[in-house]
Amino acid sequence: MIFAIAFTSCKKDVRALDLGVTPVATLQYPGNDTSIVIAPTTGNSVVFQWAPAINNDLVLYEVAFDKADGDFSKPVYKVLSDGSGVQAQATITQKQLNTIAAAAGIDALASGQLKWAVITSKVTNNVVSTVNRTLQVTRPAGFATLPTAIYLTGSATEAGTTLSKAIQFKNISDGVFELYTSLQPGTYSLVDNTSGTPNTYSIQNNINIVANGSTTVTGNKAVYRISLDFGNAASTLTQIVSVGFFSAPDNQVWFTLPYIGNSQWEADGETINIPQESYGLDSRYKYQFTVEDVSGNRSTEWYGSANSDNPDPSTSTPALYYYMYPVDNSQFNYCFKILPSDNGKSCNVNVNYSPSLINYTNTITPQ
Repeated sequence: MIFAIAFTSCKKDVRALDLGVTPVATLQYPGNDTSIVIAPTTGNSVVFQWAPAINNDLVLYEVAFDKADGDFSKPVYKVLSDGSGVQAQATITQKQLNTIAAAAGIDALASGQLKWAVITSKVTNNVVSTVNRTLQVTRPAGFATLPTAIYLTGSATEAGTTLSKAIQFKNISDGVFELYTSLQPGTYSLVDNTSGTPNTYSIQNNINIVANGSTTVTGNKAVYRISLDFGNAASTLTQIVSVGFFSAPDNQVWFTLPYIGNSQWEADGETINIPQESYGLDSRYKYQFTVEDVSGNRSTEWYGSANSDNPDPSTSTPALYYYMYPVDNSQFNYCFKILPSDNGKSCNVNVNYSPSLINYTNTITPQ
């Protein structure tokens, strides 16, 4: 009898888990046939909203996107709703919308239709909402998925055709890259990895970035600044004709620095004589870059210090003192100064624009 009572008291009320799922029946926002001009970097996120499925608890929601003629059996893209899937809304960035539009086959700078619906799921069971809505979207120029790294490879490059030796660009910002390098007759491509089968891009007509292919270089070997903006599928090639060491008190270029490869210019064995002025020695200097665009137009760029005025450096001056920044063409402002102990010595002068550096820099080293 005691055993029977104990056995009875240990029994629990066990209920089968309800795996039934009711589909969402009402989509609230955006409205049907809403038009969206996608602006990945400046546009506000779009909040997709719907009425929760009736009599459902512990369910997850996903917004599913498909082509205009799709039936959501294989959506081109899915986004989990806010709150890790439990809220009846999903905040989707315009960058995501650009990716979604590309997945639906809408080209850059083109317009097209997308459909969206909501998938409700519990464990392994899921159902698509009984209604869907259409969006009219217009894509910007550029790639929907921006590479996080870009490398230069090919017979026209300093590194040759071996993929593992491809030259990495400096990542300036999201989807924006820059590289100072020489190009010679041959071909080159842009890749997003130095192993396996990377995505490949090429520059077309010196101004556009396109998927796949290669770019042919003709003429003489020259040094370039290659600027890439994948967000706008745009590129700019600027030839670096010369890099000059500009003395502010003399108001002239003392000497030019030959390009030595690996994004560096270097003048070896230059005797540094600091000018004597009425107010004392004046060692202010910066750099004059002569550049040429693809149409053959030449101009001057100036690079110097982040500070409009600087004290004389010493052996303990931090490296950031010599970091290079674009500056104006004023004679005396934004100049570096030569280490006083280097006066009258034969020096090595180096300008280093290697992409691996946090900041481009310059050095004067006595021999």
